[in-house]
Order: sequence, then structure tokens, then C-alpha cells
Amino acid sequence: MDGQLPTVKTKSRRVDHLLISEMVARKARVLDVGCGDGELLELLAETRDVDGRGVEISREGVNSCVARGLSVIQGDADTDLINYPDQAFDYAILSLTIQATRNPRSVLEQLLRIGKHAIVSLPNFAHWASRLRFVINGRMPVTGSLPHSWYDSPNIHLCSISDFVALCDLIDARIERRVALDSYGQRIGLGIPHILQNLIGDQAVFLLTRRVGGR
Repeated sequence: MDGQLPTVKTKSRRVDHLLISEMVARKARVLDVGCGDGELLELLAETRDVDGRGVEISREGVNSCVARGLSVIQGDADTDLINYPDQAFDYAILSLTIQATRNPRSVLEQLLRIGKHAIVSLPNFAHWASRLRFVINGRMPVTGSLPHSWYDSPNIHLCSISDFVALCDLIDARIERRVALDSYGQRIGLGIPHILQNLIGDQAVFLLTRRVGGR
């Protein structure tokens, strides 16, 4: 699924990409699932010197990645991740794509199996602007992080930050780090209660591991 979404950029880089790069250790083995045009893999190669691989469903995206000199294959996260061995990578990454998968739970479980860590960024459907638009207009909201109308959107499983936290608990994923961003791309303070992050966070980035003894 080509679930890459337009979002706030800083110095031509997506803010969630910059956060992800902070979470990745230098020289790590990385698999970027739904890697789009390869912008994140290129950033990680430049700033973290990673051994990066990518999976992208669109032929256009794969071609763009190859043109950047990246190692990317065409594939579908919903069906092809099962072919990777356990802990083949230090990090398995899914950036602004989980909402475009057919089975988010299965995909997340595969990420945690393939990678020693999983990193997931996602748009927050419970952001106050989305709630307000729905209340006032009675229609599916269109925002900067969710720019598509309901009838042409690639997003089929929208969720809130709280929904994703609940899914992590369900599959025994430990949240090692969570960063919420407001609609301006600014980090929301760590001292802000989770319920408020779910209200004012436009998107969030999670660093996950499998709980010891988890499924």
C-alpha cells in the first residue's frame, strides 16, 4: 500500500522522518516498509549510516528509490512480510502507512517479528481539528495529515493515538518511546497527559519492542 501522506516538513524533510532518524542507532540494519520514493531511507543512510532495505507496492515508488541508489523491492506489507526471517533487521519501520494496510494488527506483529525494534508513525484521526470538522459539517474530515476525501482515500483503517496504544497492549508490544506532534510539526511536551496528546496530536511516532514472553 502506498500510504505515504503529505505532512509538515522541516528543511525539506518530513517531521516524522526526522524523529524516526533520531530513534535509529548508527549502522543499524533497517527495513522501511511502504518506503514510497525512498526519502526516509536516504535520510537514514546520510545521517545514521544504516544498511537499509525497502519494500514498496508502487512501481513508481520503486523506480524513484532505485534512482536514488537505494535497495528496494516491490512488495505488499499485507502479504509479503511473512517471507522475512525473525529479527532479520534491527529496525522495521512503517511511516504514515499503517492506516493504509488491510490488516494493521497482522502487519504490526510482522514488524515486531522481523525487527528487534519497530518504528511506526501515524496520523491521529482523533485530532481536535478532525473532531470539529466532523461535528460542524457532519462529513469525514479533510486535514493536512488526512488530505483525501473519503471516496478517493488510500486510508482504510484510520485510528487515534489511543487506538494504537490499545493495539500495542493487545499484541504485547512495549512502547519504548512515543512522540506526538501538533499540526505545526512541534513536539508535544512529555508532561502532557495522554488524553490531551490524543486531542491535540496531529500525528505520532512510536518506538516499539516485543515484551519478553509476549506472543
